[in-house]
Amino acid sequence: MKLEAFFPYRIAVTAEAFSRQLVAVYGRTHGLTREEWRLLFLLEDAGKLDSLQLAQRTSLDKVQVSRAATRLEAKGLLTRSVLGSDRRLRDYRITPAGEALFARVFAEVEARAKEILDAMPPHDREALTRGITALDRAIAAVTDPETGHGTRAAD
Repeated sequence: MKLEAFFPYRIAVTAEAFSRQLVAVYGRTHGLTREEWRLLFLLEDAGKLDSLQLAQRTSLDKVQVSRAATRLEAKGLLTRSVLGSDRRLRDYRITPAGEALFARVFAEVEARAKEILDAMPPHDREALTRGITALDRAIAAVTDPETGHGTRAAD
């Protein structure tokens, strides 16, 4: 089998290429890493999250979350505090400075994403959106919610 025809490879390479286009906006222009951007994005949407929620929703591990949060806190873009009696668990909130930066950066990221997607014919964009939604549903259908792993053996 040719690697270029292997679906998991193709989707990973395409997602990474798309992501690099967006990293160019928030990374080069605003000095944010991919991990920092993910945290800001989620905190802007949710208001506050704890370290476990951030790790789950960003697909980052707890160490990556902690390091990105340390950098964002040093930049004055988020705050974190100990949550309850477990000193390892933190509560994260975006600051007003973080909200302002996010608003500026998001507009630029959204414009770049639109520019890329607008280079596709409308019917292909619509098919891509439907396909991603269907893939998300299929993954959920074969994933054990307790473990996050497959529920069926590969055929």
